[in-house]
Amino acid sequence: MTGYSSKTLKHAKQLRRNMTPQERTLWTKLQNRQLGGAKFRKQQPIGPYIVDFVCQEHKLIIEADGSQHADNPKDAQRDKWLQDRDYTVLRFWNNDIRENLDGVLFTILDAFDQNPSPTSPKQ
Repeated sequence: MTGYSSKTLKHAKQLRRNMTPQERTLWTKLQNRQLGGAKFRKQQPIGPYIVDFVCQEHKLIIEADGSQHADNPKDAQRDKWLQDRDYTVLRFWNNDIRENLDGVLFTILDAFDQNPSPTSPKQ
């Protein structure tokens, strides 16, 4: 995480400590390579943004969103910036994480197939 201001790093650390209940639920399934063997980091700075979860090996970002994100133009701008850097951004509503966690995890696993790791053996 070099190159980030101390303010950004402090904010990311604060977000890690104060995850929402839905972020915490999702993190229990993503941490320690539990999902598809992929390594995720939580509340990670990428450029000018801090993303909820990122798997660098698959260039995959997962966002857990509340209603404040509905049709938010700043989120669209943020997603475009990240996509321009070859990241795939998946956004899940908090109620999806709460009520359909298996479906959320399946969607993430499916994204691994769409964005294979460059270090994965070819099949």
